Amino acid sequence: MSTDVLSFQEIDQSQVALVGGKAANLGELSRIEGVRVPAGFCITTQAYQRIIELGEATSLDDRLDRLSRLKPNDRKAIQVLSAEVRGAIEAISIPDDLATEITRSVAQLGEQAAYAVRSSATAEDLPAASFAGQQDTYLNVVGLSAILQHVSRCWASLFTERAVTYRLRNGLDQRKVHMAVVVQQMVFSEAAGVLFTADPVTGNRKAISVEASFGLGEALVSGLVNADVYKVRDGEVVTRTVATKTLAIQPSPGGGTHQQAIAPDRQEQPALTDAQVVRLADLGRRIEGHFGRPQDIEWCLVDEDFLIVQSRPITTLFPIPAQSDRENHVYVSVGHAQMMTDAMKPLGVSFWQLTAGRPMFEAGGRLFVDVTRQLASPTSRAGLLEVIGRGDPLTGDALQTVVDRGDFIRSLPADEAPGGPPPGGAPARIETDPAIVTELIGKSEASIAELKRDIRNLSGVALLDFILADIQELRRILFDPRSHQVFMSAMEATWWLNDHLQTWLGEKNAADTLTQSVPHNVTSEMGLALLDVADVIRLHPQAVAFLELVDHDNFLDELPRLHGGWEVRDAIQTWLDKYGMRCVGEIDITRPRWSERPAMLIPILFGNVKNFEPGAGRRRFEQGRQEAWNKEREVLERLHALPDGDQKAQETKRMIDRVRTFIGYREYPKYGMVSRYFVYKQALLEEADRLVQAHVLGAKEDIFYLTFQELHDVVRTHDVDHELVRQRRDAFRSNQTLTPPRVLTSDGEALSGSYRRDDVPVGALVGLPVSAGTVEGRARVVMDISEADVEPGDILVTAYTDPSWTPLFVAIGGLVTEVGGLMTHGAVIAREYGLPAVVAVEHATRLIADRQRIRVHGTDGYVEILG
Repeated sequence: MSTDVLSFQEIDQSQVALVGGKAANLGELSRIEGVRVPAGFCITTQAYQRIIELGEATSLDDRLDRLSRLKPNDRKAIQVLSAEVRGAIEAISIPDDLATEITRSVAQLGEQAAYAVRSSATAEDLPAASFAGQQDTYLNVVGLSAILQHVSRCWASLFTERAVTYRLRNGLDQRKVHMAVVVQQMVFSEAAGVLFTADPVTGNRKAISVEASFGLGEALVSGLVNADVYKVRDGEVVTRTVATKTLAIQPSPGGGTHQQAIAPDRQEQPALTDAQVVRLADLGRRIEGHFGRPQDIEWCLVDEDFLIVQSRPITTLFPIPAQSDRENHVYVSVGHAQMMTDAMKPLGVSFWQLTAGRPMFEAGGRLFVDVTRQLASPTSRAGLLEVIGRGDPLTGDALQTVVDRGDFIRSLPADEAPGGPPPGGAPARIETDPAIVTELIGKSEASIAELKRDIRNLSGVALLDFILADIQELRRILFDPRSHQVFMSAMEATWWLNDHLQTWLGEKNAADTLTQSVPHNVTSEMGLALLDVADVIRLHPQAVAFLELVDHDNFLDELPRLHGGWEVRDAIQTWLDKYGMRCVGEIDITRPRWSERPAMLIPILFGNVKNFEPGAGRRRFEQGRQEAWNKEREVLERLHALPDGDQKAQETKRMIDRVRTFIGYREYPKYGMVSRYFVYKQALLEEADRLVQAHVLGAKEDIFYLTFQELHDVVRTHDVDHELVRQRRDAFRSNQTLTPPRVLTSDGEALSGSYRRDDVPVGALVGLPVSAGTVEGRARVVMDISEADVEPGDILVTAYTDPSWTPLFVAIGGLVTEVGGLMTHGAVIAREYGLPAVVAVEHATRLIADRQRIRVHGTDGYVEILG
């Protein structure tokens, strides 16, 4: 039996590879009770492959090969070659037997004057990603000859410029995406539009959004008209916006469509009544229930009844953390606090959950903390909002927005209030003694050395059990009350200094200068130490020339062959021995470390060799120390001149000493954690290699797509679910496209918060001031540190900076990030290096163009775009 042509009744979601995403969804819609779908059939990908095989006998094969080798930014070549491919496909005659099948299927649809011919690609309208609009749809196609012609055009539309570029950019094989074609009875609608079963803007799953206009839906989908917009919640229309609709798309008598002006007296009439909107919303919920996830639905109104012509998943919604109850919940992003908002792989998520001091909830490959109970209690709410709002005003504002609604969080009576102090809790009581920091660091280093010794000869289940037990040692170190007191007392002293010196002296953010070049800041020391490595490289021209051409990670083994190569190799290796466990996104144990991929450091090293004189690292540290000392002396002198000045100066001196003694340690706990993670990772990869040799795993990296417990089971049983690993890989790729919100509710609503300020210039980008000073310079918008090309004085603009970005900080003149808070990495290191910085600037990497001139106001918290 031929599978070149199938009716909707023969199609379901299991046949995406054969019929494409659109047709598979139409087949499913046809099975839902109470849902009307215009009758139709599908010309399958099997027929498409027959056409391609016929074309390969000519020049199509060569053109497809050349198309696959193009770069996504080679727009001219893509334009020319994709047009040639489309022309070649359209020129292929449809085989007689296939034309006969299509003719028979058209006849079986019954008496119908016109049809819609629609593309259905195998990478279209899928749960992980929607490629809607990349291929073509033809409406009001009249006559069999025209149907066959438009079927060929749909096949060819698989190679539109937009579709080809998208596949090149996302690494999709041009030959592995196939095209099916849907032929349906044409629907001549009085009104049409789209229905989202979750709010596409806020993500709220309890809100339905309906957009409607007169005539065919093409006018709305193609953006020709403004639509009426209705919001439905709990079976009621809660808001409606009726647009002025001047145009409609209508069918033309001979086929095709045309624009038609809407009579003036109808232009401001609603396209739907409220009753129709509610009925449509109910239909949407039924469809959503069938597919099991929020849907983007295209509908038509014909003779007072709704027909559904498409349903696809809404792929832009951020997932909601799973909960066992039906209560309302409010979640705060962990990634924004950790300066790492990228998606994490399952093993990375699992390790973080095992390490964390409180429950962590996963969604979209990111982690969230549930703060519902703390917000529900007036006792803990104020402390939570103060601490979070001080560190990240956008998150604080988003939480305040939820609280102000009054009906989302159920207030707890006093006796049900969550126990313990809020985050940032009770004031730290600890002596300002440098020996405390030295002792804490010494204990951590000794514990890591013991870990390396004890893990060395372990394998199998014993290794996994050992790691699980050692995580408790890691937690003991991370949550040592004395360690917490050290960095909390430093943060509180910082706040004290900023608050009091602004009150007494009118000086904003004075602590920023006072915290330059403090001792024990392992992250800022890392950036300066890389300048020392550059000093060694600079002395050996052969090594410089060799490193300039390096494009692989085993270059360290090749260096000793060169004059001066041993010295260069030893300098790099010594640096890696101390800092090589770090990398971009280091809180995810699965990320490649600098020790594993040392070539990632080459661009930064070359920048240091080119842009700095010998001894720059030591001079930089001494300069910062001197500036801090000068600032301290200036502040104290000014305080002595005030009423009660001696007491104010004495209190301030005590707080300065506390900050400079303890603030450097703020970066150490994460360094210790990441050091431990790398030891775990090396041991687990050795175990994974043994599983590959035993033919249990296909690749070592498969373990990254398992949770720790699942990996434990695989090691114990030597049995792995390969399909689960494949699904997790696909889910990770999908998660990478999502932008995590700062705050997320159990309704799915994503809240970003707002700056409620009116003290900045018109057009300025508002953010959080975290390091004082003003700098003007060239913006370098950098999304991948391995591609960074910055020169001294450039202003780094990026999404976030975790410790791996520190080596760039020695060269830049200022910093702007989309994510961050007062005590997150970028802020701490910017103050340490004396760099004006503004963080939490929403959409900075989109609003600021690379190489554009900008001015960063690090004291007042805004960025001006100068041109």
